[in-house]
Amino acid sequence: MKALKAWARRLKTDIYALYLAAGDPRLSWPVKLLAICVVGYALSPIDLIPDFIPVLGYLDDLILLPIGIWLLLKLVPSALMAECRMRAQVAGDRPLPRSKTAVVVIIGLWLGLGGAIAVFLSQWL
Repeated sequence: MKALKAWARRLKTDIYALYLAAGDPRLSWPVKLLAICVVGYALSPIDLIPDFIPVLGYLDDLILLPIGIWLLLKLVPSALMAECRMRAQVAGDRPLPRSKTAVVVIIGLWLGLGGAIAVFLSQWL
């Protein structure tokens, strides 16, 4: 149980460090865009795939998000990541910010998907 808590604490620190790195001008724009997407999704209070959907609901939390974080940890220069991790550790247990933009994007995706399904079904019915 201690190992799981330590992993969760490291993950929280890394997410905050990636949040800080996304705002750093030394990061290239493609990596910055990926960081904004992954961190925005991690900080969003709404999941892309709702958790009440069996199996798929936890797929994003258990597989997609860690893969995105792992990829970013490989793409962000190590010196910048070390600096951002240090800044994140200094921030301590301060609550992570919530991404309102990610909420809007995710709701927009669901509405777009719902609209596409409605159009598809209207042509078949």
